[in-house]
Amino acid sequence: MKEFFGFGGYSRPAEGFLSWQHLSFVTLLMAVMTVLAIWLGKKYRHSDKKNQVLIAAAFLIDGFELFKIVVLCLRSGSFSPVLYELPLFLCSIQLITIPLAAFAKGRIKEAALDFVSIFGLLGAVLGTYGAGNNYGTYPVLSMDNVVSGITHSISGFCALYIFIAGLASLKKENIPITLGILFSFCIAAFAANEALDYNYMFLRRGDGTPYDIFFNLLGGHPVFYPLTVVGLFVIYIGIFYYIRFLLRKKNT
Repeated sequence: MKEFFGFGGYSRPAEGFLSWQHLSFVTLLMAVMTVLAIWLGKKYRHSDKKNQVLIAAAFLIDGFELFKIVVLCLRSGSFSPVLYELPLFLCSIQLITIPLAAFAKGRIKEAALDFVSIFGLLGAVLGTYGAGNNYGTYPVLSMDNVVSGITHSISGFCALYIFIAGLASLKKENIPITLGILFSFCIAAFAANEALDYNYMFLRRGDGTPYDIFFNLLGGHPVFYPLTVVGLFVIYIGIFYYIRFLLRKKNT
């Protein structure tokens, strides 16, 4: 248990990013995530209890994240890890938007559902298959990677469940709210990076993730690189809504 939680540091070497251990573990998570989303989505699609699944997911994702932060604080013997575990990555925004999707009302709930459905699956894939920063540093079966894999999988689960259960509206009038959520977190991440010399939202560098492609193309430019990252988010939202529009048009 001491080795799993990393007290005193991990004695096992990291198996490595894209190793068979990494790929096997995250593929198992993605399989479980997909099966549960399809099963529960179909089960509750025509039920008035469909929101209860999101409530459970909200408690689980925040519970696992809080548990991880407590362990990190115990490992370091201080509260400093809290500053570096703020929900200011694209994936960790779901720590806030999933509870909003579960408990909010009206347009806020609709916009939160849309945000989770748009970014949840992308975050799940990037945060598992693309997490070179984690799997290149820690052993696959360690608290850091297992909890991260679970929380990212919950985000992906929620995205799939929202679609299958018929909870996504993706109304055009909610796009400004969705963009507002994204830009607010990007601004907060930029400010936190400046204050803490950190890399929230990967606005400073790629850190072994697919963002390294753009970081290297732009030579790590301190202005163009973060603008490109934010621009990619906006382009992704646009493509997502466009595909949704085409599918709706085809079905009508």
